[in-house]
Amino acid sequence: MGYRMRIDLRDRCPAQTGHDLHREHGRHGSGVAQDLRSSASGAPSNAHSRGRHELFRKFAHKTSTGVGSPWAFVLACMLILIWGLTGPLFGFSDTWQLVINTGTTIITFLMVFLIQNTQNRDAIAIHLKLDELIRALKGARNRLVDIEELSDEELERLRSEFRRLGAGTPRSHPYAHDKDH
Repeated sequence: MGYRMRIDLRDRCPAQTGHDLHREHGRHGSGVAQDLRSSASGAPSNAHSRGRHELFRKFAHKTSTGVGSPWAFVLACMLILIWGLTGPLFGFSDTWQLVINTGTTIITFLMVFLIQNTQNRDAIAIHLKLDELIRALKGARNRLVDIEELSDEELERLRSEFRRLGAGTPRSHPYAHDKDH
């Protein structure tokens, strides 16, 4: 389970969306994110902690991006091939087998934490973006902003409600689901 951070731009500027804030202040892209980073309060002792968290975040992001690349896969395949080819040299001994088992276990153990960190950050960012879209759309139900906090039963009730709403959607509607496929 991860933690969730809630940022509501209405608290900062009630009549404006994030896009309007960028335009008004002459910023593009990371302006809101930069505002949020610079507005974080804390004693000087927290600055060191934030610096370590930022270093870990960058390391985790670069590592997960790197190990998700085709080159990392090719490298892993080459290492396994080299290990396999050295089998006869070491007589396919228990130690030879232990090398690959230990190596892959350690790498897997560490990668779980790095990849989970990256996924947690991505999930938070996606939730914040969706929350902003829900909040900004006229007619959207704001109660859906915290939908991930609902129980499984409440989620199933909403799912059924949306299915009933979708059943009444004309097939010519661009978002209608084609039930034949």
